[in-house]
Amino acid sequence: MKIGVIGAGTWGTALSRMLALSGHEVCVWSALPEEVKSLAETRKQKNLPGMTIPDQIVYTGDLEQCCREKDIILFAVPSVYVRSCAAQAAPFIPDGQLIVDVAKGIESVTNMTLTRVIEDELGKAGKHGRMVALSGPTHAEEVALDLLTTIVSASQDAEAAALVQKTFMNDYMRVYTNDDILGVELCGSMKNVIALAAGISAGLGYGDNAKAAIITRGIAEITRLGTAMGCRKETFAGLAGVGDLIVTATSMHSRNNRAGMLMGQGKSPEEAKKEVGMVVEGINALPAVMELSEKYHIELPICKAVDSIVREGADPAEVVYGLMHREMKSEF
Repeated sequence: MKIGVIGAGTWGTALSRMLALSGHEVCVWSALPEEVKSLAETRKQKNLPGMTIPDQIVYTGDLEQCCREKDIILFAVPSVYVRSCAAQAAPFIPDGQLIVDVAKGIESVTNMTLTRVIEDELGKAGKHGRMVALSGPTHAEEVALDLLTTIVSASQDAEAAALVQKTFMNDYMRVYTNDDILGVELCGSMKNVIALAAGISAGLGYGDNAKAAIITRGIAEITRLGTAMGCRKETFAGLAGVGDLIVTATSMHSRNNRAGMLMGQGKSPEEAKKEVGMVVEGINALPAVMELSEKYHIELPICKAVDSIVREGADPAEVVYGLMHREMKSEF
């Protein structure tokens, strides 16, 4: 397969390496000339120590080269850049192109999932894509070292989902299909917010009991909103739901978990993002998550608590006190 990868960050790089070693022809685009030069010459990604980039991967700053005559185009840029990159790429993407998005987020203002954002930009160019969301419990740091991983290929186009499943499957990556693309993308975005909450809890000095509660009640919040939006309930109990939430809320590979921990220790959101040094998608997702909560009249106490800390400057310890003293309720 000929695959164009838009984005040369950790996830785009780890997947590019995996695909190249599986025998596919991979071309990777970056908007940063110095990044293209560094990756092409050193065959190293600074945030993926211990990994070597295969020589057969081509790096380019030419978006047309990355998009023309490809079997699959993979979007692997941070969520806030998906629309601008899709708009730039649209002239070079043929109608009916199979497009895979691996970024996780919901666009603020429009509240669109990222495959819908890409579709929207293609539509402006008079085209459409066969959209697949690839999501699940997948740290780039582990995929880059060939550690066992599972992921979900989600699309309403069963043939497209199956083709992506076949392309990405290998000895250490097992791929499942799911036709609930909205549910899978909602999980990928909201789990980052819950992971922030888990990190804040740890930063405040709370232990495993609190973390387990946040994960469990967090997936309940994601499920409530998702089912209200018409998603399949089973999605939230699967790899893209509770699976991705567990890995993101418990691992120090997780940018959101680390950022939350720093905030719990007293750092501001900006200071936490700076120290993490990479995009913290949970912070980007908060405006859309809170708007969706209001639109569908779904109560999201943990997400609201994180929002009050991140966007309103509330004291984390006081927010936790407020959560613990909410009205008494039945679990279900």
